[in-house]
Amino acid sequence: MISYEEFSKLEIRIGTVLAATKVEGTDRLLKFEFDFGNEKRTIIGGWALSYPDPAVLVGTQMPVLMNLEPKTIRGVESQGMILSAVKDEQPRALHPDTDVDPGTIVR
Repeated sequence: MISYEEFSKLEIRIGTVLAATKVEGTDRLLKFEFDFGNEKRTIIGGWALSYPDPAVLVGTQMPVLMNLEPKTIRGVESQGMILSAVKDEQPRALHPDTDVDPGTIVR
């Protein structure tokens, strides 16, 4: 269990996928470009097996953990973590049921 105070430290915002491409030399990794309204970020995630045609994700809005320490993966700095449901050990996209402004806070 964590306290509400600990939970409130997480900055989760809705981002809109501008581009999603396979990371060369990997079977599982996709490189995402997200729009958060006032900024754009690159995020690497293990989504390629769930979405073999990553272009279907373009335009999708997804929740992203924004204040995670950046990590370099395959030479690309990943600047957050996409939140997902997991089915059969594979990520599945979560998204609002109606469009919201990029950068909208998730609580």
